[in-house]
Amino acid sequence: MHQTIQTAALAQRIGYKPASIRTHVWRHGHFMGIKPIKTPNGRLLWPADMVERLTSSVGEVA
Repeated sequence: MHQTIQTAALAQRIGYKPASIRTHVWRHGHFMGIKPIKTPNGRLLWPADMVERLTSSVGEVA
């Protein structure tokens, strides 16, 4: 199984509120091009490698 992180950890890394991320997924099906894994209990898990790419590219944009 691939490594994943929870929505709260993603939000903390990029400076968003978890609810904003969930709302974006609800409306668009993804967040910044990353599709979450939906668990049976409704939680969203994010592929760690994709999050790492996102957070590394956020630092490059100035």
